[in-house]
Amino acid sequence: MDAAEKELELAIPLIKEAEAAVDCLNLPMINEFKSFSNLPAGVDLVTKAVLLLNKKEKRNYTWDNAKKMMKDPNKFINELKSFDKENIEDWILKEMDKIIDNEIFKYEVMDRKSKAAATLCKWALAICSYNKVYKYVKPLEDSANEAKNTADSKLEELRVVKEKVAAIIAKVNELKDQLGAAEAKKKAVEDRADALNNKLDLANRLVGGLADENARWRINVGNLTEDSITMIGNALLSAAFVSYIGPFSQDFRKGLW
Repeated sequence: MDAAEKELELAIPLIKEAEAAVDCLNLPMINEFKSFSNLPAGVDLVTKAVLLLNKKEKRNYTWDNAKKMMKDPNKFINELKSFDKENIEDWILKEMDKIIDNEIFKYEVMDRKSKAAATLCKWALAICSYNKVYKYVKPLEDSANEAKNTADSKLEELRVVKEKVAAIIAKVNELKDQLGAAEAKKKAVEDRADALNNKLDLANRLVGGLADENARWRINVGNLTEDSITMIGNALLSAAFVSYIGPFSQDFRKGLW
């Protein structure tokens, strides 16, 4: 891109020179030029150059045809101002090269013959010089633009990929958070299961212990049942015995036992 820009910088003065040349043209100058019955020597090169460039004339380079081209001075000047300087056909440039190679086709030379011819000569020289620079620069500029477009396209692709990667990373982080929550929930469930298993083990041990007590309690119940049958008699007998030995001394009682 730098090479294209440098070459374009060289072309800018050429554009300005061509514009300045056209700006110098005015109605009196054109009318004076048209008033020539015969052209001064060498000026026919100027009219031929303008006919080539402005009208793409291939054969008729006569003075009459040149005057016809300048019949309406304002229109003629506007045609030069709006001339498509970037797109000049190769055959025209080849013919112009022949004219430009002529040593008298110079502004200073033509200025001594006609102001209008000198101005048109400067315009033609500037236009051709600019076109050559432009055609050299255009491929460079196109390549630079193509490279820029490719770079922009790749940057856009990179941006899309980055967005997708960011979305994937966000999803992964979300899944990690979900996994962490699930693992915490799993641990809570496992802890509760362990606690319940411990309680179950204690319950089983308690039930086992109660099973042993059950057998002992059954024996005790049987004994108590039997005791309940003889309880009243035993109580009466005990009461009678106590009443009986009541009057006796302790030593005598020991003897009774």
